[in-house]
Amino acid sequence: MVEQQLESATVIGKDNSVDRRMLDPIIALTEKITTADGKSKTIVPFLTIVRNTRQTPPIPAVLTPSFCFILQGGKRIHFGQYIIECQPGNFIVSMMQMPAFAQVVGATQKSPYLGLRIDLTVKEIASVVAEANINPKPKDKKLNIGSFVGKADTELLDLFIRLLKVVEKPREAGFLSALIKREMIFHLLSGDYGHLFLQQVFFDQQAAGVGKAIAWIEENYARSFTVEELATANNMSVSGLHHKFKAITTMGPLQYQKHLRLQEARRLMLSGTMDVTTAAVEVGYESPSQFNREYRRLFGLPPRQDIQALRQLVAGYDLSVLG
Repeated sequence: MVEQQLESATVIGKDNSVDRRMLDPIIALTEKITTADGKSKTIVPFLTIVRNTRQTPPIPAVLTPSFCFILQGGKRIHFGQYIIECQPGNFIVSMMQMPAFAQVVGATQKSPYLGLRIDLTVKEIASVVAEANINPKPKDKKLNIGSFVGKADTELLDLFIRLLKVVEKPREAGFLSALIKREMIFHLLSGDYGHLFLQQVFFDQQAAGVGKAIAWIEENYARSFTVEELATANNMSVSGLHHKFKAITTMGPLQYQKHLRLQEARRLMLSGTMDVTTAAVEVGYESPSQFNREYRRLFGLPPRQDIQALRQLVAGYDLSVLG
């Protein structure tokens, strides 16, 4: 299913890697902290080290607001008709929950995938914008999808080195890491990618419009609604809401809700906390047959078979690196 979608996809970020020698000092610092596969939390509350020694197939996932920096190996994210290619020295920013297909590429035992994840919030970005009086002008009036890829420069690489060195200083880590994070945000907002961070939808329209509609669905995905009701609640026309929503998320409001529902149901079943029927009800489905039908359409297998296959897959792949 995914392979068929890729034939006509637009690739973003290809041939955009950084010289490996510039990344070696950061890789060395990272490996001093951990060499374990999976997600490793650090004493810096917003920093996670992600490592995987095996390539993965495209797996449905939901990206959460974050800034992920690729040090080694690669990551490929499929959003509808777009593919984001993340190579060493690239970073991928997700400004919202983004249903996608994600895969680790180029990972081996000798040269594992290695990345650094920094959790972000729109509130943090808005705070830096206000205090630093940043006002980048958009390059065009076109809305961009809620995730994008960029290439790290020397200053950003230096900030990551400083951040990783702070991990070795437990007494100072909390205070200093927060300052470095704000400096990172300032650097990104002030550079070539600032206009992508500051799309009108994420700030001026947080209180009204499509930004509010997206946030409402994220918080209330288990509730039923119509596009007409959502548009009226946000003072928009149905066509206007649908057009802007799709420009940012690559899908319409109801499809976005369905992806969030099904991903959460899959997580609940995979964790072993709920069976199929209970998970379906938990995420808002009233009809088990509809749940089974939509689940199979997205994941390729009925729920029970998919969960069994995933549990077998977990033995060979660390799926946590895809979130």
